[in-house]
Amino acid sequence: MKLSIIVPCYNEEKNIPLILKKFNEVIKRDDIEVLLVNNGSTDNSKDIMNQLVPSFTFARVVTVENNQGYGYGITSGLKEAQGEFIGYTHADMQTDPADVLKALEIIEKQDNPENCYVKGDRKGRAIFDQFFTMGMSAFETIYLGKKLWDINAQPNIFHKSFFESLTNIPKDFSLDLYFLYTAQKQGLKVIRFDVIFPERLHGESSWDTGLASKWKFIKRTFDFSFKLKKEL
Repeated sequence: MKLSIIVPCYNEEKNIPLILKKFNEVIKRDDIEVLLVNNGSTDNSKDIMNQLVPSFTFARVVTVENNQGYGYGITSGLKEAQGEFIGYTHADMQTDPADVLKALEIIEKQDNPENCYVKGDRKGRAIFDQFFTMGMSAFETIYLGKKLWDINAQPNIFHKSFFESLTNIPKDFSLDLYFLYTAQKQGLKVIRFDVIFPERLHGESSWDTGLASKWKFIKRTFDFSFKLKKEL
């Protein structure tokens, strides 16, 4: 298996059929697998996965019975991945599954792909969201001393050996920061490429519900950043 891509799904019953259909359209090779992680969903995601996934040879399901966070769901999927390269993207259709294939093409063209980390760079976002991202990126870059821009962009693709080197992976949304920062600390070549980031088609974000949620996100990120700098 060349690539395993993890798609964490928390209450994404309306998006699951869409993302499977889109992956089916763009995957033109038989060495790619898509692992849908039912991350403790409380809607009909489980039933929809059980009904649809057997029809797609590239897909399989990883089940997390009780939701323990975004990061925990992704890590649970990465542990089951069989690919030489592994990574993750979102299920909300704000990140195009075709971008996963672009990331794979980029990393396969590198002279030393085992030492690369490929990550999207979001375009087409609302002005306020761009401003929020710029502020967080500036703080992380200055405080941690590494270029940390658009930290939560998708997809993320890297060699399996990078994942196997990680310890104490955060269970929450700090995972994106932890992966990107650690990749740079280890000297991996970080490659960014443009991805379009439209509005969600269905459902609601599990965390971004307004200014209060953004403030909680900022506080959690700052707390984790202080811890991360101390540990690494």
